[in-house]
Amino acid sequence: MEDIKLQETIEKFLDGKMSPDEIAWFEDLRNATPEIDQMVVEHKLFSEKINDYANHIDLKQRLHTLHTSLTEKGEIEDIHLSSRKAKVIYLWNRYKRVTAIAASIACITALFIYGLVSFFAPVANMNDLQQLSKKIDQVQLNQQMQGARIREFDSKIPKGYTITAGGTAFLIDAKGYLITNAHVMKGSGAVVVDNKGNEFKAKILAVDVEKDLALLKINDDDFKKFNSLPYSISKSNIDLGTEIFTLGYPKDEIVYNMGYLSARNGFNGDTTNFQISLNANPGNSGGPVFNNKGEIVGIISTRQAQAEGVVFAVKAKNIFEMLKGLKENDSSFPNIKMPVNTTLKNETRVNQIKKVEDYVFLVKSYNSN
Repeated sequence: MEDIKLQETIEKFLDGKMSPDEIAWFEDLRNATPEIDQMVVEHKLFSEKINDYANHIDLKQRLHTLHTSLTEKGEIEDIHLSSRKAKVIYLWNRYKRVTAIAASIACITALFIYGLVSFFAPVANMNDLQQLSKKIDQVQLNQQMQGARIREFDSKIPKGYTITAGGTAFLIDAKGYLITNAHVMKGSGAVVVDNKGNEFKAKILAVDVEKDLALLKINDDDFKKFNSLPYSISKSNIDLGTEIFTLGYPKDEIVYNMGYLSARNGFNGDTTNFQISLNANPGNSGGPVFNNKGEIVGIISTRQAQAEGVVFAVKAKNIFEMLKGLKENDSSFPNIKMPVNTTLKNETRVNQIKKVEDYVFLVKSYNSN
């Protein structure tokens, strides 16, 4: 959409001059493009501030005009001003509203042009996207900023190897298969830690950078396989406003958070992701996103650095597509049985969390020194 046409469209929308069909079209555009939605909100707020300021200026102008009129009639005496100063103030009072309006228009134009430049500059916008994995060494050095610390225990990370990144993973098969984000796997190996502090060796089976997904398998004699998983993984899209919740490891203990679906697509209209309103921090990458029924609908991956609570999650259906591709490319690839039913549908949120947290893990990738 051209710059001028976009400006005219936003003004027409805010002025209530659109037909019902045009309103529906523009609302869909806002939902699909967070940048335009943000521009509309900022434009509306700024216009309200400008109107308030103009009303304030108008009131002051009326008071000054009344004061000048009374002074000229001799009904009051301005003992603080010489005749020259009075003349200057009189001229200012007479023309300052026009000056204020002109300045306001110039200011609005400048801000709007700045917004358009930001919107149509993809390189700059990409800098706003922040992955939610965490570097373990940085976490240790700056506990207050990251809000996390690492347990001190005999690690199963091989000697001579260093932790390179951390995040969250969750089981998609009771036999020990897990999903996390590809950007969390910045190394040759991995370990996972359950919510009780037990650490297990894991093997990286596949990494799909395009979908930002990684498949792991727990290969550890200490790991006791589960009989089944209490949740299911959904292939379907979810509606705007749907309440969601997540579990993850921005700290060394599992953390719960909740929010809602705010856009059907991700950053810059990415159809493999959706946008949620949620607070997320480094370490939440790879965390499952649940709906109220206890179905996994997404995997937290990134956030918009310059916007509070704007988080993006990979749609869960990408897990199915990833596994299908792996099987097609290698017929010997193990059969992974994804859960198709949920036992959490009618549970309270507290009970849902209790039944889910054992299947969500802290994951740490490592590499040789």
